[in-house]
Amino acid sequence: MLLLLLLLLLLLLRGVPGKHEPSQDDTASLCPASPAVLTVIRAAILIQNWYRFTMARIEMRRRYSLSIFRSIEYADEQDQLQLSMFFTFMLDHCTNPDSVSPTSPSVPQGVDECLSLTEFEEKIDVPDSYCGPRLSFPLTVGDANALINAFRNKEQLHARYVLQLLCETRRVLKLMPNISRLSTSYSKDITICGDLHGNLDDLLLIFYKLSVVKMPLNQGYPGVTRMRYQNPFGGKDIIDDIVKESYMFKARYGFTKEVSRKYKIVDILWSDPRSQKGCTPNKCRGVGCYFGPDVTSRLFKRYKLKMLIRSHEFKREGYEISHGRKVITIFSASNYYEEGSNRGAYIKLGPDLKPRFVQFQVSKHKHRLSLQERVGTIESSALKSLREMIYAHRSELISAFEQYDLNGSGCISVPDWAAAMESVLQLELPWRMLRSQLAQMNSDGEVDFMSCFYDLKVDQPIKEAEPALVETLCRYRKDLEIIFNIIDKDNSGLISLEEFSQTWKLFTSYLGIAAQDESLDKLVLSVDHNKDGHIDFSEFLEAFHVVHRLEKKANL
Repeated sequence: MLLLLLLLLLLLLRGVPGKHEPSQDDTASLCPASPAVLTVIRAAILIQNWYRFTMARIEMRRRYSLSIFRSIEYADEQDQLQLSMFFTFMLDHCTNPDSVSPTSPSVPQGVDECLSLTEFEEKIDVPDSYCGPRLSFPLTVGDANALINAFRNKEQLHARYVLQLLCETRRVLKLMPNISRLSTSYSKDITICGDLHGNLDDLLLIFYKLSVVKMPLNQGYPGVTRMRYQNPFGGKDIIDDIVKESYMFKARYGFTKEVSRKYKIVDILWSDPRSQKGCTPNKCRGVGCYFGPDVTSRLFKRYKLKMLIRSHEFKREGYEISHGRKVITIFSASNYYEEGSNRGAYIKLGPDLKPRFVQFQVSKHKHRLSLQERVGTIESSALKSLREMIYAHRSELISAFEQYDLNGSGCISVPDWAAAMESVLQLELPWRMLRSQLAQMNSDGEVDFMSCFYDLKVDQPIKEAEPALVETLCRYRKDLEIIFNIIDKDNSGLISLEEFSQTWKLFTSYLGIAAQDESLDKLVLSVDHNKDGHIDFSEFLEAFHVVHRLEKKANL
């Protein structure tokens, strides 16, 4: 681009519309002392400086956006781990293995594993009006293609076929070992994938690149603990890392306890390589550790290993090589945080065991977005998530701000504002850099800390809910949704007021949340519109989405 602009400037300065042989006058005009040459050089320098400055700003925006996403993701992981421990507490103290009380928070009985496919078919009828794929077992290539096309077209598979598919999948997985040993001696190469996070488009793209037909048992479907994507029609295998599954399913079917007994699952899943030596606690994730190259060397020497390929960590290019090329991190979910945020990748290993990386990125747009557009989308989404987290901690943040606001002016210095934000949210973000995106300043250069909440509100104004209760429900909305799904025995989406109240009290007492029961009771009663003693908890929790006022006005 710079060369093109420079060429245009030369043509303009020379006043020549096209190509011609340089004359003696032209040569003289381009001598080092020529004003025209100096003007061109100055213009080129200005363009170059502008270009570098623009690219630096874009890269800065991209980096802090990805930092926001990563910090919030790690904070969510800590919440999920805490929620998992709550499930264990609930299963150990609030349920009876032999009988489940109909009025207490409970874990519903799982599907009887002895039920046969015939019994499934007898219990669920598929109406003639159903237009989706119809499956028969054992599955054929045609069945697999029909499923792929249906998922690609956003079609829903009938409940009968879902149950049949889960039952068949369970039967196949039970026949497989926990650890599969593969060798390049039996095939030309082995393909290794990392986290997919339920992204069907990425999975299908990988299958397309490999020119093979596979059963899409991806990370988005609960119940697959670890393993390869096995091709029932012969051919290659695709290996996936140990996946993080739904806490609801793990708690319901006892998966959490089983894994905890068999493996040190936290250390395996939640530890990340770093360039510094030694082993230190992973404060970002809240669990696991950071391990250095010396730890890797000792591990390799002890177990006679040559290479460690792992996943479970976002990488912008889809992969990363570390520890002297001994450790490879592979991440196969493209656009993980937002459209254009990262590439996905997978590894191909041949008999020489030299990794070959294949990068890809699925795009929903027919035309290629510019760099500015991609970064703008990522930045907007990251800031939206951060603002929602800020609103969910509104009371705590105001208390922290007021500790620095000694004269009660409502304004504090930028360093004090940044310190207060970090003390409450603990995201390790560049708060001073983000200040212009999150809060306003007065004429004296101080931050109006209440401006952090100007453009945020709860979607539906609920008179019965006190502000502190609204914030609590906003903060733990995802956790409550998972818990309520567990106690919803008939999957109707409705739970009794008594079940709701008991679960809420148990949850708040376990986490040490200060909540006023009377305020919640009034709120729940107001949601029970038909006064039948049950509430639609999905509709209830939907009322506690954080809405961005400016975005809402723009959509009107």
